[in-house]
Amino acid sequence: MILIWFYVAVTLAISDILHTQIMWKVLNDFYVILGGLIYTSVESPAKTWLVHETMEAAFHFIILSIIFLSPQIGILAAFIHFVIDVCHTVLIGHMGEAEHRALHFVIESAFFIAIYGL
Repeated sequence: MILIWFYVAVTLAISDILHTQIMWKVLNDFYVILGGLIYTSVESPAKTWLVHETMEAAFHFIILSIIFLSPQIGILAAFIHFVIDVCHTVLIGHMGEAEHRALHFVIESAFFIAIYGL
């Protein structure tokens, strides 16, 4: 079995950690201001959150497309990450950091196994 599914899932997990570190530790002030600007534009906390999730998906698309030299992998990774974030926020609510990362890794692994591992 080709392990591309595993490499993509691990890279997506690393990309998610990288996104968190860059946005909340390096660009925190900019990120907060950007959130305020987005909220002012859309005038809805839910829409602001969806814009944030869309921008995070775009980040993952760029990172994974570059690493794997495949826009297809980038789109799939961004899509599944976006869907998981939206679903777990709407259906489950708050999760701890370890639970959040584990949920993503398990579902993303299963998703990529279904595509690349069979």
